[in-house]
Amino acid sequence: MIGFWNYTMILTYMSLLSAVAGIIVSLHDTGHPYMGMFFLLICGLCDTFDGRVARTKKDRTPLEKEFGVQVDSLSDMVAFGILPVCIGYAMLKVSPKYSEVPFVSEITGKYQWYPFILAIIGLFYVLAAMVRLAYFNATEEERAKTVVDGRPLYTGLPVTSAALIFPLILVLDYAVRFEFSIVYFTIMALVAFLFLGKFQFRKPTIKGVLIMVGIGFAEFILLLIIYFMHGSKGH
Repeated sequence: MIGFWNYTMILTYMSLLSAVAGIIVSLHDTGHPYMGMFFLLICGLCDTFDGRVARTKKDRTPLEKEFGVQVDSLSDMVAFGILPVCIGYAMLKVSPKYSEVPFVSEITGKYQWYPFILAIIGLFYVLAAMVRLAYFNATEEERAKTVVDGRPLYTGLPVTSAALIFPLILVLDYAVRFEFSIVYFTIMALVAFLFLGKFQFRKPTIKGVLIMVGIGFAEFILLLIIYFMHGSKGH
């Protein structure tokens, strides 16, 4: 078989499979955004450690390393580019206010602006994620030279941040008892612009990574509690 199937790829493959499962579950039937978020958090956890696991193999060939970089980006595109949009659509499907809103009003026969706006935001978010991932794949060697205090610099917001940002919105959706569907897409638009931003910050230390893992774990537990107490709609 072509490709590489050793242990260095396991977490990346798991992230991709989790993302696809999340897309299917989110869009199934009436929509299941909470279940989709569980898979997004799993993707985030896998992505946090896949690079570290890969680097434990000291005899990786240049082809194996390049394959790992490409597969990681493709997996990230599905997990953090496409899955969040599907979860947002699932939120609209379970929303009492927006679930039955058509693009054309059945009463007036006129186009309604916000379904189009939300669709455009989703499309722009996916495009921004793809452009970011492709750009940093193309400039990988150049970026490796940009180091401050022994740590590489990030330019713009990493796409993997989606694994912490969007689950928080669903937690707030339940806690505040406010219709967060439009808020979700508003934040999605902001995140998309941040993906393409030129601001820079240093790569987190191990302590910072562990803090983010802790936040993700807390979000997972809270969503799990909400899901089992109130069902997949969280209401």
